[in-house]
Amino acid sequence: MSDPLGIFGGTFDPVHYGHLRLAEESMAHLGLGGVRWIPAGNPPHRDTPQVTAAQRLAMVRTATQDNPRFSVDPAEVESQAPSYTVQTLERLRGELGAQQSLVLLVGADAFAGLASWHRWTEIFDLAHVAVSHRPGFPVEAASLPKALSAQFSRRRMLDVGALKASPGGAIVTFAMTQLAISATQIRKLLANDLSARYLLPDSVLDYISSHSLYRNP
Repeated sequence: MSDPLGIFGGTFDPVHYGHLRLAEESMAHLGLGGVRWIPAGNPPHRDTPQVTAAQRLAMVRTATQDNPRFSVDPAEVESQAPSYTVQTLERLRGELGAQQSLVLLVGADAFAGLASWHRWTEIFDLAHVAVSHRPGFPVEAASLPKALSAQFSRRRMLDVGALKASPGGAIVTFAMTQLAISATQIRKLLANDLSARYLLPDSVLDYISSHSLYRNP
């Protein structure tokens, strides 16, 4: 069986070093063969992004182009339908086959809200879930909503090597380097004509500048 494939979806508005470190460290911690980035075209759980889906896709491509283990999936951007994770995973299953191990990468805050996601319990039928957290602050079942806590307790695996043995169904956690960077923070800096340098790649900053993105009207 081939190495597990990380699946990293998000709005990436804009993509920044926190995203890049999560993807990079997940490969080392979880034994992934690579990470497929999937920018959301029409995210249903948040306000409409300030920039177009095509621009967010272009920024992700720019940020990831030098890492051969990263790939970018444009399908959600090209579709006009809402980007629901379970449907994305169903599409990937159809493309990659029933036996490919898929590992959905999420942060601890996003994971805590998983029970509000569309058809959320079906996600485990399609993929493993890997939750990144701050060092020293592990994910605890007691801190999760009741329905999610039950899934977490039942599905958690401590041996990440088990991810390769099955296509999905497990939950694993890993600590990643803490980077206090947020897309909201970056957008506010840029809107106020302040520097966002060293928070995201220079190539992405160049793209933002050349397209006059995130500026106040």
